[in-house]
Amino acid sequence: MIYTVTFNPSLDYVISLDGLEKGQINRTRQEHIYPGGKGINVSVILSNLGYSSVALGFEAGFTGKTLREMLDQFGCQTDFIHLDEGMTRINVKINAGEETEINGQGPAIPERAVEELYGKLDALQAGDYLVLAGSIPDCLPSDMYERILERLEGRGIHYIVDATKDLLLNVLKYHPFLIKPNQHELGDMFGRTLTTEEEIIAHARLLQEMGARHVLVSMAGDGAILVPQDGEVIREWPPKGEVKNSVGAGDSMVAGFLAGYLGTGSCEKAFRLGQAAGSATAFDYWLADRASILSLLGEPADSYGL
Repeated sequence: MIYTVTFNPSLDYVISLDGLEKGQINRTRQEHIYPGGKGINVSVILSNLGYSSVALGFEAGFTGKTLREMLDQFGCQTDFIHLDEGMTRINVKINAGEETEINGQGPAIPERAVEELYGKLDALQAGDYLVLAGSIPDCLPSDMYERILERLEGRGIHYIVDATKDLLLNVLKYHPFLIKPNQHELGDMFGRTLTTEEEIIAHARLLQEMGARHVLVSMAGDGAILVPQDGEVIREWPPKGEVKNSVGAGDSMVAGFLAGYLGTGSCEKAFRLGQAAGSATAFDYWLADRASILSLLGEPADSYGL
């Protein structure tokens, strides 16, 4: 089974305007509400590709109820912990010539809810995949990822971590199956600006020396690089298309990689499906559907186990 953890999920209110004028009344051209959060995005793309997952996390209030209902409509299983106070946050994504985001704070998470999450994670079995993605809310210890992986160490669970700087660096000792920094995040970990492929590959290998197995580096319009545990580096440019949205593209790449690997056991196939999923989301106004992802593969779906 695949499990995703999103500590601070959201409802994303995505609006398009011709322009945004501060201090004035602005009227939308289009508006949509979607479930949000990095782990949530991974679960939705997995579902679109035919893979079941269980989305773990916390929810509260009427927005939490709506989030669960929406994920059910997208075919995602949820096992959220209900919080008695506060409400699941609403994030506003504004497309008005450029992207602007206003992210809500989210509910406070008490210690008893954290212990309940630990209990759910304790039920994972050898061979399961656990996706930890995104930031940690201020109300939780900053080393939550480290605490979770220390608790699960030695049980044969495969970890996928998509986080930044210390959140990622501090869990490498638990040998995550996959990590996915982007080019800028990779440089930030080492206090450098990485401009060449050689520099990116060299620093990805440093993360492997620190414990990571597979390192997938996304580079927006320049595609991606995979430095696998064994085998040659894989480098490909992305499919061509009009970029409409950057939210969720990296999460889609993670989900596509995982689906491709589970379907074929091949890092190369996993990389290609991850690239297609990330690009398809970037070419859409929200997360890509199955047809959009498969259209960018250029190969039969059954060759990817789909």
